[in-house]
Amino acid sequence: MMKSIFLRIYGGMLAVLVLVAVLGVVSLHLVNLVRAEQHRERLAQGTFSLMADNLAPQNPVERQRSLLMWERLLGVPLDVQPMAVLTLDGGQRARLYRDLVVVDKTGPHAARVLRRIGREDQLLVAEVKQISEQLARATVYLLADELVRYPVSEQPQRLAQLRQSKGFGFDIGLQRLERAALDDDQRHRVEEGDTVMALGKDGDSVRVFSGVPGSPWVLEIGPLYQLNPYPPQLLILIAFLGLCLIGLVVYLLVRQLERRVSGLEAAATQIAQGSLDTRVPAGGADSVGRLAAAFNGMAEHLQRSLNMQRELVRAVSHELRTPVARLRFGLEMLETASTDQARAKHLAGMDGDIQDLDKLVDEMLTYARLEQGAPALQFQVVDLDALLARVITELAPLRPQINVLRGLCQGADEDGAWVEAEPRYLHRALQNLVANAMRHAEGEVRVSYHLGQQRCRIDVEDDGPGVPESVWERIFTPFTRLDDSRTRASGGHGLGLSIVRRIIYWHGGRAVVARSEGLGGACFSLSWPRQQEAED
Repeated sequence: MMKSIFLRIYGGMLAVLVLVAVLGVVSLHLVNLVRAEQHRERLAQGTFSLMADNLAPQNPVERQRSLLMWERLLGVPLDVQPMAVLTLDGGQRARLYRDLVVVDKTGPHAARVLRRIGREDQLLVAEVKQISEQLARATVYLLADELVRYPVSEQPQRLAQLRQSKGFGFDIGLQRLERAALDDDQRHRVEEGDTVMALGKDGDSVRVFSGVPGSPWVLEIGPLYQLNPYPPQLLILIAFLGLCLIGLVVYLLVRQLERRVSGLEAAATQIAQGSLDTRVPAGGADSVGRLAAAFNGMAEHLQRSLNMQRELVRAVSHELRTPVARLRFGLEMLETASTDQARAKHLAGMDGDIQDLDKLVDEMLTYARLEQGAPALQFQVVDLDALLARVITELAPLRPQINVLRGLCQGADEDGAWVEAEPRYLHRALQNLVANAMRHAEGEVRVSYHLGQQRCRIDVEDDGPGVPESVWERIFTPFTRLDDSRTRASGGHGLGLSIVRRIIYWHGGRAVVARSEGLGGACFSLSWPRQQEAED
């Protein structure tokens, strides 16, 4: 069974790993898409911001003239359109209102670039076919056209201002022609007014050089990098390493769980074979730790119950042996009796032993029935005054030398001392307590009750030697006797108080023992709710 459980766990783990692998590949693909979009927007931001800002102060005629001129020079279709006629999502509109560029990819290398013009709801729209190369040429032209409006000495400072204000996503700078990283042919072409695109040393970038008319400066743009998406091999490697790491962690966790659960299985097997003192380590606050703690609690309860049963069997055997031995002795003496008076004496003794056996069996059956579970209790309204009077009337004649009195009873109203209880079992509990007090009293037993708003209490006190405080809890254990005056000679079998405790427990209360303040002996108290909760 354990193997099948862990096979299912490992199967579920494998399914989770496959799902994680698929999610990893999809996630990295989405990352590539986001990186590509951010790369295109970063390249287009500065150039189109410069174009849109140049168009902002112009009237419609001037705007159309500028657009036609830029189209001829750049080979890029340009247009101005109202924002309302374009299909844009909320994120794109938010970017445009923050003066950012929106690049909407329309093909493998083509894109539609949008930029808001000034504070208007007009957009500059460009259909770019080769975004890197065309943007580079457009950027060179626009920057050179902007720089020629300033003196040569102010051109580097103006270029730095443009770079910062327009948000260029690549480096732009001015330097002397002789210091530019160009060969002789490229320098000659720049001197002739041509735009030169030079491949970087690493081969994955491009630098664009163009002279600034009327100045010794060379405008350098770049390096411009092509986006290198994560290759499929890298995706597979990352997914594989992630799966291995997750698989290792899950395996270690499941392996530890399997080892701990296997320990529980082994302990359960040992308990089933009779080793009741077997326990499992209950460390940890996780579910297995709580299961181990519950298992140990169950094992302790089982061991305690079985030990109690064994002790009960031994005690019953011992209790039965004494009256049976007395009966055998009585039969032997009856055979040798020579007079009617002697035979009558032995018969009376045998009758007492039979009554003793009958009481023992009755108490054992009552205790066993109460220990098996809650009996079918029929709670009724009981008058404590009438119940105490009945018990005293029944038991007082058994020991005439003991005065059984009513103590101070509090809480009764004009309707009587009413509580909810099971009359038969409460009568039995009170009868056991009073009989127990009469066996150990020297001359007086006092019975009283106290009724509160929520709970009620019955006290049974005697003037006997009392119960030592060290055994107040143990005295309610079956077949418990004390070593002082409460011995076998005083009668009883050690089950009466256990029955009392069990009865009051099923009433939702508890039984306790203490020292009597008024009589100096023992004081047994029963406390339970005045009203019982109705069962569904």
